[in-house]
Amino acid sequence: MMGTMGKMAALAAEPGEDAFRKLFRFYRQSRPGTADLREVIDFSQASSTRDIGHKVFRSPLSVSSVSEQDACRAGLQPVNKWKAYGLEGYPGFIFIPNPFLPGYQRHWVKQCLKLYSQKPNVCNLDKHLVAEETRDLWGQSQELLRNKDVNKKRPRSLLEKLRWVTLGYHYNWDNKTYSADHYTPFPPDLAYLSEQVAAACGFQDFQAEAGILNYYRLDSTLGIHVDRSELDHTKPLLSFSFGQSAIFLLGGLKRDEVPTAMFMHSGDIMVMSGFSRLLNHAVPRVLPNFDGTSLPHCLEVPLPDALPAGSVAEPCSVEDWQVCANYLQRARVNMTVRQVLATGQDWKDKETTSESSCHLDDKNNEAKRPRMNPNS
Repeated sequence: MMGTMGKMAALAAEPGEDAFRKLFRFYRQSRPGTADLREVIDFSQASSTRDIGHKVFRSPLSVSSVSEQDACRAGLQPVNKWKAYGLEGYPGFIFIPNPFLPGYQRHWVKQCLKLYSQKPNVCNLDKHLVAEETRDLWGQSQELLRNKDVNKKRPRSLLEKLRWVTLGYHYNWDNKTYSADHYTPFPPDLAYLSEQVAAACGFQDFQAEAGILNYYRLDSTLGIHVDRSELDHTKPLLSFSFGQSAIFLLGGLKRDEVPTAMFMHSGDIMVMSGFSRLLNHAVPRVLPNFDGTSLPHCLEVPLPDALPAGSVAEPCSVEDWQVCANYLQRARVNMTVRQVLATGQDWKDKETTSESSCHLDDKNNEAKRPRMNPNS
């Protein structure tokens, strides 16, 4: 049977196609359960780095920087129980397979769908609907999602049309900037989670100032791009994944460098700082759950009835989780959190920051936004 790279070599190149886009297109067309995915790194399957591949090594964590109590408040296991990995040739990249305590992913899924999608946060639907229609996407969608199996031909809910939400300093997709006058308070629970993860990775002074939430359907992709908008690239970009799995491609400074493919499963966290912040990356494919069940097993466990004192997580009712679970059967949610300003800097020093991004399709400004099949 032809291997992945052999199949990729056999894939007819498009005019002017670079190495990154060619591999992007290969995985976009790949079939789950076949040799197409043989060379995709799966960090969740490793009992040692030898189980994953020669590029992978264990990445040290700052265990003493986050107490067991603080980790628990964020819904995380004690840091000494996490596994963290790096990739040769990608300094500043850290991958942490699902460090969440059982049940706590449900809180973050519910927040993304029910709370963070609310006003005053900004979303893609704002340009297409009047303000009153986007005020409460959850409230307008929950009955459709709760009863989704009753009529399979039902119209899509507004939540299913949601593609992105911005938090804190709101990213301007048109000029690729942040600005002081386009800000709403950053969610304190997400800030706390992000700051604990950043501290565990050696970034004790990280401040969560901006977030981009991407909502993927099974036919979504995220175009090839580089995140340069934030001023201090030594500060990490944190990425949290929930729901269905996806393939993530991490490339080089130029798109003629062949990227490395890896799976992102529910609960996985990626941290990119320094050199890795300047690398091309993309998501060519969202994949249905490998186990054949509608949701990953890690999402089947409910939150504990008694949450610990000081927990940022809130109870998730059976009714609310039914809406979330039905949504996630064909979807994935990704939260990225960033520090916009350098330490000690304010907007008087720098009114705006700008980014030069590389896109999958230069005619479509969709670098950080998931692209959809228009027929879906």
